[in-house]
Amino acid sequence: MHSAEAEVRKHIRTYLMIGAALLVFTVITVAASFLSLGVAGNVTLALIIASIKGSMVAAIFMHLNHEKRWIYGSLLLTVLGFLVLMSVPMFTTMDHIGTPVVVPAAAGAPGGNDAGHEAH
Repeated sequence: MHSAEAEVRKHIRTYLMIGAALLVFTVITVAASFLSLGVAGNVTLALIIASIKGSMVAAIFMHLNHEKRWIYGSLLLTVLGFLVLMSVPMFTTMDHIGTPVVVPAAAGAPGGNDAGHEAH
């Protein structure tokens, strides 16, 4: 019974340490909100802090630190999904579907420069 009690105390200590770290990162988040790093810098810093906090919550409070195989599988799927979503804008700028095709009128052809309108 003594080993079970020691195990519980160990988990409580871990939870308190992570809780304190989350509190520290929350203070860092508030302090970072006062920095003027530009839009890209502020967003990057906010995402880094949020990723660290989210990783701590997921690993410890959700007990995902014991699920290595599932975590790596979901991480791989997330990276693949990210790459697909990031490539969508590239593909939309590369296609020319729906863009009007401008064909220059031949010199002396009927309708020449007035784009097919006949003069009256």
